[in-house]
Amino acid sequence: MKIPPVSIRYLRSILELKDAPPDQGYEVAFAGRSNAGKSSAINTLANIGRLARVSKTPGRTQMINFFTIDDERRLVDLPGYGYAKVPGEIHRRWEAALERYLRYRESLRGVFLLMDIRHPFTEMDEIMIEWCAHRSIALHVALTKSDKLSRGAARNTWLLAKTRLASYGAPDFSVQLFSSLKKTGTEEAWEVLGKWLALPPEDKEKASGA
Repeated sequence: MKIPPVSIRYLRSILELKDAPPDQGYEVAFAGRSNAGKSSAINTLANIGRLARVSKTPGRTQMINFFTIDDERRLVDLPGYGYAKVPGEIHRRWEAALERYLRYRESLRGVFLLMDIRHPFTEMDEIMIEWCAHRSIALHVALTKSDKLSRGAARNTWLLAKTRLASYGAPDFSVQLFSSLKKTGTEEAWEVLGKWLALPPEDKEKASGA
């Protein structure tokens, strides 16, 4: 599937929230376990091979990375949780920045949570979901690597995830199947991203390849 994107460019990486771009406009944050395929998903959605760094070594993303669509719209790649092998002081700094970002960033419109379909709802995933529910932050879950399961098994996992998310009682929680390898689920993802980022209809169509 050919997916021509809106123009997405790397902006900056930060360890402390004070170094973030001005808190205005619209932002979507990408979160997930270090090996859930977060960087691959961002690259697939942007249709740019190496926009976000992809590594076979989990935990390479140790900073909060900002990508810009235009002056008012940004994608934010949050540090992957679970495996980061970094010095304790650096770990504490970006962990604190991550918490402050989720708590205080007024331009944040939603969290795009990536979960490996074979290992969904880890303890840290649950913490992120509970945080979004508590803060009334919109959440969309992409069950990545869906190509690793049969169609029936993938659908069953999706149904279970949908039921589990519904138990939080948050009306703006949703879930989908996604595969960076097969480029499946991109249009559905951009429907959510387009709404959160308030993209004009023509830009949303360009992004999804419609």
